[in-house]
Amino acid sequence: MEKSKILYVTQEINPFLIQSELSEIVRTLSQGVHEQDKEIRIFMPRFGVINERRHQLHEVIRLSGMNMIVNDYDHPLIIKVASIPQIRIQVYFIDNEEYFKRKQVFNDESGKPFKDNDERSMFFCRGVLETVKKLGWMPDIVHCHGWMTALMPIYLKSVYQNDPHFANSKVIFSVYNNALKGNFPKNFKEKLEFDEIPVQELGLTDKVTTKDLNILGVKWADAITVGSESIQEEIQSEIENSGKSTLEFTTEDNLIIAHQDFYDKVLSENGVLA
Repeated sequence: MEKSKILYVTQEINPFLIQSELSEIVRTLSQGVHEQDKEIRIFMPRFGVINERRHQLHEVIRLSGMNMIVNDYDHPLIIKVASIPQIRIQVYFIDNEEYFKRKQVFNDESGKPFKDNDERSMFFCRGVLETVKKLGWMPDIVHCHGWMTALMPIYLKSVYQNDPHFANSKVIFSVYNNALKGNFPKNFKEKLEFDEIPVQELGLTDKVTTKDLNILGVKWADAITVGSESIQEEIQSEIENSGKSTLEFTTEDNLIIAHQDFYDKVLSENGVLA
């Protein structure tokens, strides 16, 4: 029987970036699932705080070279790769000089969120999908971790809905308690509309927050997992009212088994597993 293919899209993973519990969960989960004989790929942003020399990142020339338009500007897409020591798992990094060179992650030195975090999220999500297409790899499940990946279900269900690479992919969105302060720029909706996202279906106001993105991730995903013991009340209500398959918060000692069973459930619902 052919191995199931799981694509992990995450804003961080240990050992490359450790900002929150998300980092360790994705590391433990991806390693455990890989060892249970599923084929996986992992993507994250190449934030400037990541030490390329220490982690031995190198550019993948055959995957780099594309340009993506965000907010009517061309942005070169650079793909780098590194291995997680001892476990033979590669991590692909989405890189761009303008979006990811700075030596902070989401906030500047004074603690204020970067004004282009919305564009960075858009570039990251689309960069992952375009690179996966270039790899010629068709995931059965796309598992998204954190608010920065919340647009991924929307892209898959709208802009990429007729793309054969993702025609049979189910998307799982994981919610964490790691919101950013403040709002995204008021023209965020216009940027999404330029990207051919059906903005009228999103119900966004001019004051979009990471909470709003998480709610959209829940609404547009096929299934949900909860990565933090406690999450924002409005997001929890959205999950409960969605009626979608949901894996509630799972402790570390049961993390891999619970997710394996959940993946099999989602794949069975999709007709991949008999």
